[in-house]
Amino acid sequence: MDALYVISIYLLVINLIGFCIMGIDKYKAKKRVFRIPEATLFLVALIGGSLGSILGMLTFHHKTRHWYFVFGMPAILILQLVIAFAVLQLPVQFKVL
Repeated sequence: MDALYVISIYLLVINLIGFCIMGIDKYKAKKRVFRIPEATLFLVALIGGSLGSILGMLTFHHKTRHWYFVFGMPAILILQLVIAFAVLQLPVQFKVL
């Protein structure tokens, strides 16, 4: 099992979680019950679920009136892409044991 496979599975799972928690929070908002904290939504995006969170925002029309989500989530995604590109340019190979 190589590092790229492990990273791909992690990103798939964390983005699915990001997408789902946006939908769950939207559902809870409609029912006026206890909500998922905004810090949790951003944390999931920061640890790799930014694309799923953005897709969840757009699909469920959730948090689209909050400027810090509208600009923050794409900013996190762009930052993650820049970091990923920089890491891929390193002359080091990463291997998982």
